[in-house]
Amino acid sequence: MKKVIATGLLCAALIGGLSSCATIIKGTEQTVPVASTPEGAEVLVNGVSYGRTPLQLRLKTNQSYTIVVRADGKERIFNVVNRVGTLWVVLDVLTGLVPVVVDAATGAWYELDPNSINVNLE
Repeated sequence: MKKVIATGLLCAALIGGLSSCATIIKGTEQTVPVASTPEGAEVLVNGVSYGRTPLQLRLKTNQSYTIVVRADGKERIFNVVNRVGTLWVVLDVLTGLVPVVVDAATGAWYELDPNSINVNLE
């Protein structure tokens, strides 16, 4: 009987520890590396200049972005969209209602796609 209770308590602790696992483990932001040939191209995110390549963009996962990489009169436009990461949804559903609400509200379920940008402007 003590083993059954101990096992039940262990399972409850593990499930509680996994609550809102996407928010806890991966957070609500994602790094998107941007590189170009030649280096030094200007990078704009939703119309705002973020610097020159190579650089690492730290973007919130609960929204989509338009990223423009331009140099020497040439430019490429990338639509970076947020997609639901199925693994996080499954883990949240298995651990109860609270994780589903928290991860959905914070945007932690989402992953940005593409997750890196490498553009040739030559």
